[in-house]
Amino acid sequence: MRYVRLGKTDLDVSAIAFGTWAFGGEWGSFDEDEAKGAIHHALDLGVTFFDTAQAYGFGVSERVLADALWERVRRDDVIVATKGGLRSEGHTVLRDAGAPWLREGVESSLRNLGTDHIDLYQIHWPDGHTPPEETGEALEGLVRGGKIRHVGVSNYDAKQMDELARYGPVETVQPPYHMFRRGIEAEILPYAADHDIGVLIYGPLAHGLLSGRMTPKTTFPADDWRSHSSDFTGETFRRNLQVVERLKAYAEGRGITLPQLAVAWAIAHPAVHVAIVGARRASQLDGTVPAADIALSEQDREEIDRILSNAVPVTGPSPEGM
Repeated sequence: MRYVRLGKTDLDVSAIAFGTWAFGGEWGSFDEDEAKGAIHHALDLGVTFFDTAQAYGFGVSERVLADALWERVRRDDVIVATKGGLRSEGHTVLRDAGAPWLREGVESSLRNLGTDHIDLYQIHWPDGHTPPEETGEALEGLVRGGKIRHVGVSNYDAKQMDELARYGPVETVQPPYHMFRRGIEAEILPYAADHDIGVLIYGPLAHGLLSGRMTPKTTFPADDWRSHSSDFTGETFRRNLQVVERLKAYAEGRGITLPQLAVAWAIAHPAVHVAIVGARRASQLDGTVPAADIALSEQDREEIDRILSNAVPVTGPSPEGM
């Protein structure tokens, strides 16, 4: 495993982080014992960085992660990141980065995670109804109080990061990034590089599209968000699967798997520090974690770009669409 310094923070983390979105219920049901086994296997493979969120099942994912980690390691052996700023009202998820909800959310996450501090706390989605001054000052107060060590954001653009940074620290950003979604290359990654902001990207397998296991006949359970996503139905899905087959052949020609190629491609960008990968079962990690040590040449990236010229951009989900 390769380890990196995460931007301007003092956090030394594995270049692959284990993500726990799959344990929140938005991807369908999961087996808790298998989930814990996957977390334990990540530890065995050298992963020290674990990312979760309050909104992943509103406590479910955080508790599963805590139960698995503290069976095997001490608190200081791992870096735990979580996210807040989403609130549930019935079946609706709302963005709320206001001071009261952030403080309540941090306390809830501390309880669920079984810890007295959070290494990295991130605003999950930008909240256009809350002034950045309120959000920034609330986060800075939580740092001063020792509840959180470092502050980051997720799904923010460069302008939003700049506005929040006027009122408190913005040390990391967690955007979506994969071969079918490259929008962050234009502004977000250059901004992060210029301001020494740590970048941990999510979705490097394009939400399963780059797993190599899908076919035009693939369907999803009703409680899986992909079942009602235009990214995974119709002509967009069919065209991108053709591109996936070409990428799979290219990976095999290099003696690696398609998921390894996809993750290695994502962290090959000089502004990207960490790729977050998830797994429902331990065996799935063997197809992604080795990517931390796979180097892609400029020729590799040029050939991948040629293959991707026929791809249709994938947008992914938002809280309102879950």
